[in-house]
Amino acid sequence: MHKLKQLSGLSLALLLLPVLASAQTARVANPAASTYVTPAFRLTQAAAMELAVRARAKAATLNQQVSVAVVDASGQTILLSQGDGVGPHNTEASRRKAFTALSTKTPTLLLGRKARANPDTQNLANLPELLLLGGGVPLRYQGQVIGAVGISGGGGAENDDLIGHAASLPEAGITTP
Repeated sequence: MHKLKQLSGLSLALLLLPVLASAQTARVANPAASTYVTPAFRLTQAAAMELAVRARAKAATLNQQVSVAVVDASGQTILLSQGDGVGPHNTEASRRKAFTALSTKTPTLLLGRKARANPDTQNLANLPELLLLGGGVPLRYQGQVIGAVGISGGGGAENDDLIGHAASLPEAGITTP
């Protein structure tokens, strides 16, 4: 009797095998979809909080307090935090630096220096949302820019840039250039 139950279970599994196989193939994306749709990764609130913690830890090694902004891949603010004793203008500056780094996929310190050195790109500084001051750093995951961090109030463009680059989560694959 026991062997009969085993055989009937095996028979049922063999009967269901084609159904399971077709279910697996049904999940294969429409080849034409790759022309119109790309996969996207999203930063979580937990990631934004941890990025801010790491940025503040780096700022502390420089005896600085900073404002921190984290934006997602669409430029929406996930986190915006003013450091203790940091001027209120730095909060907006950190958001704009993050937006600029995301939009241009370039650290803002590097972008600002390149823009000033090239007459063809000097007008980038006149675009309303862009801020070409050091401290904005894009965040990458699996080769895609998935957001950016912006730092302000760290004692100058180089410090803000250094602090921004420290805001990464390499153990999760989230890196800065």
